[in-house]
Amino acid sequence: MAKIKIQQVRSRIRRPQVQKATLDALGLHKMNAVVEHEDTPSIRGMVEKVKHLVKVVE
Repeated sequence: MAKIKIQQVRSRIRRPQVQKATLDALGLHKMNAVVEHEDTPSIRGMVEKVKHLVKVVE
């Protein structure tokens, strides 16, 4: 299965709790952190929820 890299590019400060929980579920805790996940529909859905805070590094 393909892998995707996700980088947090904006701060989680002053964001709703749901978005903070999504970042935690993705494994992103600090600015400019990069995590690698399998490219599944569930991961893509989480990225879509916080697309204004992260970018996909391909």
